[in-house]
Amino acid sequence: MTKFTVSSLSRRERQIMDILYRQGRATAGEVMEALSGNPTYSTVRTQLRVLEEKGHVRHEEQGLKYVYIPAVPRTAARRSALRHLVETFFDGSAESAVAALLGGEGARLSDEELERIGELVKKAGSTGQAGRAGLAGQAKRGEKK
Repeated sequence: MTKFTVSSLSRRERQIMDILYRQGRATAGEVMEALSGNPTYSTVRTQLRVLEEKGHVRHEEQGLKYVYIPAVPRTAARRSALRHLVETFFDGSAESAVAALLGGEGARLSDEELERIGELVKKAGSTGQAGRAGLAGQAKRGEKK
């Protein structure tokens, strides 16, 4: 399977993937109805075929219809989209992305949500420190990763 990267998709392909993730599965006709701009049926079928060739979707035959399903787990697509967003708009800085989120949208977060985010940050920090400490110990002993 091809590694999912948001940057490898055109705007329309991302829109189609959004529809498939939202609906879980859809025919070309259902995708066409959900898309803006009144694309033709043949254009949507072509774009679905291209997404299938790229490894992003797969299809199942149901009678005479093809039903399209995302081939890439939503979590992988989410990670790729977030990585792309951070690289594109925040020069690769996760800190800047979080600061932007907390600066604007953060005002809408409840105390419980902020507490859970704090716990995630603590866990990420301890995991990162353990990983760095482990690599440092390996380097001192002359071990390879």
